[in-house]
Formats: sequence, C-alpha cells, structure tokens
Amino acid sequence: MRDVTLLNIFEHHIAQKYLNRSGLAHAIAVAYHAFHLGKEHQLDIDIAAKAGLLHDMGHYTWYKNGKWDYDLYKQNDIHPIKGAERAHKLLIRLGENPIKAKTIALAILFHTDSFLPSNDIIRTPLQQIVKWADERDEEEGGMHHYRTIDYVRARQSIIRLDQWIDREYD
Repeated sequence: MRDVTLLNIFEHHIAQKYLNRSGLAHAIAVAYHAFHLGKEHQLDIDIAAKAGLLHDMGHYTWYKNGKWDYDLYKQNDIHPIKGAERAHKLLIRLGENPIKAKTIALAILFHTDSFLPSNDIIRTPLQQIVKWADERDEEEGGMHHYRTIDYVRARQSIIRLDQWIDREYD
C-alpha cells in the first residue's frame, strides 16, 4: 500500500502550478519512462515514477524581452535544486513516507548535471534512471517543455500509471 499516489500528487494545486509551468506532457512521459526503467532495473517503481513526474518542478521561466531565452536558461538555471526542495515539501505535506520523499528529492536533484560545475557525479541507480527517463523525452532547444496535453487526458494517464504500479505491488 502506497502512502501517496501519483493522482494525489497530480491533483494538488502546487503540483499543478509547477507541472504546467515546466510541461505537463513531458512530466507524464518521464514518469512513464521512469516506471519502465525502474521495473527493468528492479528498482522501486513507485519512487521512480514519482521522481519522473516531479523532476522539472523547479523550472523558472527565463524570458528576455518577452521571449523564452534558452541561452539564459542554460547559463543560469538551477531547477534541480529548487525542484528537489519543492517536491520534498509537497510529498511530506501529502503524507509520503519521509525516507521515500528524501529519495525522490535526491533523484530530482541529480536528474541532470546542467547546473553542476563538472560532469563527474556518481549517481545511485534510481538517480540514473530518472536522468535516463528525462533524456528519453528531450527535444532540441528544450521544446519538450512546450508539448501540451489536456487535463482530462493527463489525469487518465496518471490514473493508468497508478494502476500499473498497484498491480506490481500486489
């Protein structure tokens, strides 16, 4: 039995705010990729899917003269740090197991090395699959953050993924 489902997270107003900002379609795709990779690598698929869903909730919108500035983003972004903090706070607020919440937050923190001064970090297996899951859905110039999905379809996708996780736990 899970303390918090993906649907609990998805329906929370804080998650809605940040998932929509960073690209809901991308967040759901990464959650699915993380689930499959977690299963393949015999990791906790619930934690993997949650980290995948929330991995970009720390994004800030970098605009210059009313237009998205990808170079400004690449130069100044620290979204994994902010996202790990936001995800941890949200998960604890929803009643997630504190150890799982911390594990998810750390997977979010290390899902990319774009904010690190060097590329020599050693990731845990969970952190690595969240990174891979994100990379599987990336598009050039950050365009994966602009794909859209309507709320009803997004909610149905989240419910289906929750059902898959529940079946694996039975």
